[in-house]
Amino acid sequence: MLLSQLLEALPENNHNLVHNCHITGIHYDSRQIQADNVFVAIRGHKTDGHHYVENALNNGAKVIIVEALQSVPETIIQIKVKDSRKALACLASCYYHHPSDQLCLIGITGTNGKTTTAYLIEHILKSGGHETGVISTIEYRYKGNVYPNPLTTPESLDLQRIFYEMCQNGITHVVMEVSSHALDLDRVHGCVFDVSVFTNLSQDHLDYHQNMDNYWTCKKRLFVPPLSTQDSCSVINCDNDYGCQLVDQVPGKKLWVGTTDKNNIYCQTPDIDLSGISGTIITPKGNIKLSSPLTGLHNVQNILCAAGVGIALNIELEAIKQGITETVSIPGRLERITEALDRFVFVDYAHTPDALENVIQCINQSKKGRLITLFGCGGDRDRSKRPLMGKVAACLSDLCIVTSDNPRTESPNQIIDDICAGIPKKYQYSIEPDRKKAIQLALMQSQPDDVILIAGKGHETYQILNDKTIEFDDRKHARTYFKSRLNP
Repeated sequence: MLLSQLLEALPENNHNLVHNCHITGIHYDSRQIQADNVFVAIRGHKTDGHHYVENALNNGAKVIIVEALQSVPETIIQIKVKDSRKALACLASCYYHHPSDQLCLIGITGTNGKTTTAYLIEHILKSGGHETGVISTIEYRYKGNVYPNPLTTPESLDLQRIFYEMCQNGITHVVMEVSSHALDLDRVHGCVFDVSVFTNLSQDHLDYHQNMDNYWTCKKRLFVPPLSTQDSCSVINCDNDYGCQLVDQVPGKKLWVGTTDKNNIYCQTPDIDLSGISGTIITPKGNIKLSSPLTGLHNVQNILCAAGVGIALNIELEAIKQGITETVSIPGRLERITEALDRFVFVDYAHTPDALENVIQCINQSKKGRLITLFGCGGDRDRSKRPLMGKVAACLSDLCIVTSDNPRTESPNQIIDDICAGIPKKYQYSIEPDRKKAIQLALMQSQPDDVILIAGKGHETYQILNDKTIEFDDRKHARTYFKSRLNP
């Protein structure tokens, strides 16, 4: 692509080029730069791309996009912009021929439930006959292709490349999780969402956002211009207080969902136990018989959000029903370990106070034996939620084991101390910093009919320690324990 064509995408489209060169690629990581590439220096939370301009030039960059002018050779084309993150998004969309314009985009935001809702919507869309791609916390995938996804919402350049790949492979509808970080850092700048979904909001990421007002402000950006238009539809969970606020604040078409008949789409008094959910979903277009192997009131809300997307996109009710029924399980979301003999073992990603409480309450409504909850909290993340999670786990469980999650650069023992500070003195709990030993302890202490909840890491297959990342899968360690019991 000619540089002049690429620069037309920038708001600051007033550049007098000495020469118009052919551009072979765009990167924001100087290590990936090759000959005749454009390097966009973006500012991150921990580092600044402007510090790596020299590296980019040494690797062959011909053009640099910066917010502050750099000392570079005269042969280098240097373009100053007001916001290099927005510039990156605009350039990426142009370079890949505006792929998001060719797709029906469904964006999901909220503290909890994004991944489960994405899986549900994916099945509904496929049941409706649509070629569907998904970009989620776990991975991004389309047409049998599955790729790791290091960020819930990829950086704008990577996102546009993924959109382009999907378009090239005949994908028409894309379901994607949109994190608050992505909204704040303009990773989805330039995208227009056909349907935007709000699952809920509760405390998380305050290490980044500082307070709930900032966090809430970021989430709302998905539902207002320029990311949404009058032609877009917002699907909002009004069982959540923030959802009720959002209904009154966003323009355009709206569907609000919940478990009362005050909503456009609702399911009153669903039947919920550990084997699944049943009931009837009431919609403006007719009723849907609900039968799902997922469980918990929080999953009723996720199902209603997904059904709302189906209604917004005029998908047949039978296809919506089929998609919900066919969503059998989601990796690391109340994922049951079937090898658990005469016990119930669930692995769940719950890593916020609200998510942990939802999962525990779900189990408590149906358990026959005791509930043993094992969890930890991540290092270098919101410290204020740690005592809140300690209180939830200890007060609502029969036994509580506090362990490590991903301690990162923090001391595991300090994180555990922060958690235990929130546990009332009258409640007993155990501490085992070694997560593998903690899982073994929880399973050893269990009895027939007990439920063991291993929370915090869910689908993750690694553990991040101070100086390394090691292989670690809660599910694998639980299965190994029961196999050893069967074959001592």
